[in-house]
Amino acid sequence: MKILIVDDDADSREILKTYFEAQGYQIILAADGMEALKRFTDEKPDLVLLDIMMPKLDGWEVLHYIRTAGRTPVLMITAKDATEDIVKALSSGADDYIVKPLKLREVEARMTAVMRRVQPAVRWRVGELEIDDAQKRVRLGEKEIALSPKEYELLKLLASQPGRVFSDEEIIRHVWPEGSLASATDVKRYIYLVRHKIEEDPKNPKFILTVPGFGYKLAA
Repeated sequence: MKILIVDDDADSREILKTYFEAQGYQIILAADGMEALKRFTDEKPDLVLLDIMMPKLDGWEVLHYIRTAGRTPVLMITAKDATEDIVKALSSGADDYIVKPLKLREVEARMTAVMRRVQPAVRWRVGELEIDDAQKRVRLGEKEIALSPKEYELLKLLASQPGRVFSDEEIIRHVWPEGSLASATDVKRYIYLVRHKIEEDPKNPKFILTVPGFGYKLAA
C-alpha cells in the first residue's frame, strides 16, 4: 500500500517513514500543503496521513482538495484534541483523527481499520482453499470450514499475500488488538489450530508453511 505522509515536522516524517517502510509499505513524504498536493496528484497514494498545522496550505485546504478529487482515505494528524477540531475533521471528510504524540501501532491499527471499511471485500483462493471475506466463510473444496474470528483473521492475513513470510510480530500486530499481551506462543498455537482444520495432514502442511527463523506463509 502506498501512503502519503504530510507533516512539516521532519522528525515526525522520518519516524513514520522508517516504521511503515519496515512493515512493507511504500512511503511518499511532503513537508507542506503545496508539496502534498503535487505528491498526491503525481503519486496517487492509497491513503494519506495529513497534519493540520502546516505552512503554505494547511491540512484543511489539502483535505478539501483531496475530497474534490475522490475518496482516498485521509487520517488527520494534529496536536489539537479539542472536540470542535475532531468534529470539523470528520465532517470535512476525514476518515479518522489521530492526536499527537503518535503511537505508531495505533496509527497502523487505525489505517488498517480505515482501509478495511473503504476497500471492497475480496475472495482468495489457493488450490482448493477459498476464503470469502464478504461472508467470512472458508471452504476447502466442497467442505465449509468453521473458524473462530481470530483463526479467520490469521488465515486471511496469510492469504492476503500468498508466498510472503509473516513474522510473529506482524501476525500479532494484525490479528491481536492494540495493547494485547499476545506472544509468539499464541501465534504458534493458532497456527496449530488452523492447520488442524484445513490441512489433510497437519504435521506435513501444504497450505500454511513454516519458514524456520522467520515466520509463516501461505503456499502460493
